[in-house]
Amino acid sequence: MATKTIVHKEIIVKGRVQGVGFRANAKRVADSMNVQGQVKNLLDGNVWILAEAEEQAMEDFIDWCKSGPAMAAVKELEITTGDVQHIKGFTILYS
Repeated sequence: MATKTIVHKEIIVKGRVQGVGFRANAKRVADSMNVQGQVKNLLDGNVWILAEAEEQAMEDFIDWCKSGPAMAAVKELEITTGDVQHIKGFTILYS
């Protein structure tokens, strides 16, 4: 049986993404898609996400990030790939 490839992405979500429930909704969506990682607000008004998942789940999660929750106005995603860290769970970080 073939093993599924896990990918690691760091995502910066830009636009009106704070004060609109982005982090809580990202956690809900990530949990439903079996995406592991972390999400937090940045001081510059953007949202940072560290995510690990199977390739298809990651693509679906990134697609969700492009629009976010109803009140969000996502303008841009900056996505970088990194080494898999085998993160367990998806947590909201409060800085």
